[in-house]
Amino acid sequence: MPKLIVGDKKDLGGFSVARYIPQKAQRMVGPFVFFDHIGPAVFPAGKGVNVRPHPHIGLATVTYLFAGSMLHRDSLGSVQEIHPGDVNWMVAGSGIVHSERETHEVRSGEHDLHGLQLWVALPPDMQDVDPDFLHVSKNDLPCVYRPGVMMRVLLGSAYERVSPVRTFSSMLYVDVLAEAGRTIPHPDPAMEVAAFIVSGRVTVNGEEAIANDFVVLSENDAEIRIEEDTRLVLIGGTAFAQKPLVHWNFVAYKPEDIDAARERWENGGFPAIPGDDEEHIPLP
Repeated sequence: MPKLIVGDKKDLGGFSVARYIPQKAQRMVGPFVFFDHIGPAVFPAGKGVNVRPHPHIGLATVTYLFAGSMLHRDSLGSVQEIHPGDVNWMVAGSGIVHSERETHEVRSGEHDLHGLQLWVALPPDMQDVDPDFLHVSKNDLPCVYRPGVMMRVLLGSAYERVSPVRTFSSMLYVDVLAEAGRTIPHPDPAMEVAAFIVSGRVTVNGEEAIANDFVVLSENDAEIRIEEDTRLVLIGGTAFAQKPLVHWNFVAYKPEDIDAARERWENGGFPAIPGDDEEHIPLP
């Protein structure tokens, strides 16, 4: 039977973020250790998202928007505005610093924002890879078209399509649009898989899920039945034999690696972001 996870919703002043993993009830889904639903929000002119520079280790972040835009900068020198349907994939590995803000043009007028930010744990033997950043346009992501169903494969492989994003373990991340009366088959019963309902209504093994529900599928949940026109995302992957530690923005397999990252950030040991080096988020 499916398991329903309720998001931990927080008001960040003008918009909300709901965190679905990690929670006590569900630490991971495959390699995914973090799932945040951002918005939807409408900001007045002069307000918006303004995340100051902060560090990461041992993970890859993936940002995906349904509405609005965000401006990514990182210590590799990457500068990339992301729009709905695109994928921003940042590999922290041994250590990276990034910020998430908005362009002058966006912030100067009323604007909206709605999207997802996920973290993928790197496997133990890959946690110290060199940092990297990749932007993939929506037009370069593979799609699946079936009667009444459209799917875009963002990461990994699913439904006989493979994303161009280089990943480090077996996984999937799929954006699905489906009409009422259709069914979405379980993408891979051998994987841990969850569905987040963006809009609409579905049933899994007779259990109903509606907008903002996060449903962890069992291997016996053969399909998702679409009861109303629905948008959902599927995430999943092979279960990790060793669960990583998640502390603040750091993912690692040994407490001493977390401690070293904290000390490194406290002492200015991470690289700076070119053009965005006057602010930072302090350690919690």
